[in-house]
Amino acid sequence: MNNVINLKQFRKDKAREAKASHAADNRVAHGRTKTERLISNTEKKNNLKNLDDHKLDKDT
Repeated sequence: MNNVINLKQFRKDKAREAKASHAADNRVAHGRTKTERLISNTEKKNNLKNLDDHKLDKDT
């Protein structure tokens, strides 16, 4: 037989898990030092520049 599930408790548990997941994402995004943020921003800029430099122009 199947177990009986309390839907109110299920919804609360699901909301808690979503909130915990969101908090973990925020800790990753905002829990870095200034130098770590600067390094990741410069790496991102360098990667985008590298991609743009290697594009093939189809106009010519």
